[in-house]
Amino acid sequence: MGFGKKGQNLQPPQPLLVGAVAPEQNPVSPSVPLDVDLIGKEVEDVHTTSGAAENDSMTALRLQRARARIWSDLRDGIDLKALARMDGKSAREEVKTAVEEIARFRNLDLTPLEMAQIAKECGDDMLGYGPLEILLSEDGIADIMINGPETVYVERKGKIQKTDIKFRDNQHLVTICQRIVGAIGRRVDESSPICDARLPDGSRVNVIIPPLAVDGACMTIRKFAKDKLTLEKLLEFGAMTPSCGKLIMAIGRCRVNVLVSGGTGSGKTTMLNCLTRYIESGERVITCEDACELQLQQPHVVRLETRPANLEGVGEVTMRDLIKNCLRMRPERIIVGEVRGPEAFDLLQAMNTGHDGSMGTVHANNPREALSRMENMIAMGNLNIPQSAVREQIASAVNVIIQVQRLRDGSRKVTHVTELTGMEGEVVTMQDLFILEILGEDENGKLITKLRSTGMRPKFYDKARAFGVEQLVLDAMEEAYG
Repeated sequence: MGFGKKGQNLQPPQPLLVGAVAPEQNPVSPSVPLDVDLIGKEVEDVHTTSGAAENDSMTALRLQRARARIWSDLRDGIDLKALARMDGKSAREEVKTAVEEIARFRNLDLTPLEMAQIAKECGDDMLGYGPLEILLSEDGIADIMINGPETVYVERKGKIQKTDIKFRDNQHLVTICQRIVGAIGRRVDESSPICDARLPDGSRVNVIIPPLAVDGACMTIRKFAKDKLTLEKLLEFGAMTPSCGKLIMAIGRCRVNVLVSGGTGSGKTTMLNCLTRYIESGERVITCEDACELQLQQPHVVRLETRPANLEGVGEVTMRDLIKNCLRMRPERIIVGEVRGPEAFDLLQAMNTGHDGSMGTVHANNPREALSRMENMIAMGNLNIPQSAVREQIASAVNVIIQVQRLRDGSRKVTHVTELTGMEGEVVTMQDLFILEILGEDENGKLITKLRSTGMRPKFYDKARAFGVEQLVLDAMEEAYG
């Protein structure tokens, strides 16, 4: 059967007999018994292995050529504008029909299963995200890391694993990247090679392409689970104890100003989503994010998103601009997806001016470092505010810091629930309400931990009582007293 150019015929190479040596080159000593049956079995095994490998190689080559031929004809022959006007299911059926017609016309040697697979791949390329579709639809994947067209890693259960997913070439990968960022009105090209975007389900996407990415386009996707994580599910996963969960419920309900602190991939956004679940449905909530990924369940939510500069270098809308504007929108709570710059000062201002219950996330390794990070980010704005004044602002604005961390065994845990209690001199004073202790490691490499209540009465207890959730706080404190 010929593939590719007309008249070209692929002949499989003759199998080589591995291990057979001429008697004169390898004489057998008469003193050594010769097991003819064993030698025959070894030769037969070699033939079988070699033949199977040869068949696999020929099948892969046949599919590769058929796939290239079908894709070339499909790209030249199908009406993409008409396809775009169809709904997803009808468009995929149209692509499948076109693939079957091309295979019949070209007389390609494909089984029905191979035909269906190629039709799905073509549909994914033309209507979806190409090879990424299979990873985006798989549960249990937290991150997808693409390091060029031939290297794709994923994170499953806290561990990074390499996959066999590949793109045709770098241009194929760049096209998928441009499709993702173009869906929300952004662009990525040589003049603007870095871009943050999101998928329709809220998954966060970062793209960086050549010339900045030397080995080909790179894309990182923080994938959102289809089933939204709640505090109950985090309890099932062992991320916290039931008493700590009750305290976090009370924090979310009684309008306490909260910072969620942690490293990259530690679960800050997940914790923020869990906290927002306990906001009362009548409150007006405004979120400010670089790429909208928060999943609030309340009916009265306004979502704002930053915007990069255009080709002329104008039109940029920063996080500071969003926070300043949302103060004019009569918010009751302001939620900042990630505090990473001078907008830290604007968030503190909002927390101090009647917007109790505001929240944000910050990158830091522990609660004390989170405060230092806030100071440094405010200094980035060149506001010329004395350090003592900045610390007073932080101490009066922020009530609680929830620290989350991904431990070395891949598990994500709440490690601290810390309350800010005021100032002593120029030092912000804090007290731990819950703290994680690492007790050891089991035979499977999993860390043995205990999230312990310190038994300290929270300073926000009176506010919890005003909102009718003081019992949750008392239940959380009871653990320390047995």
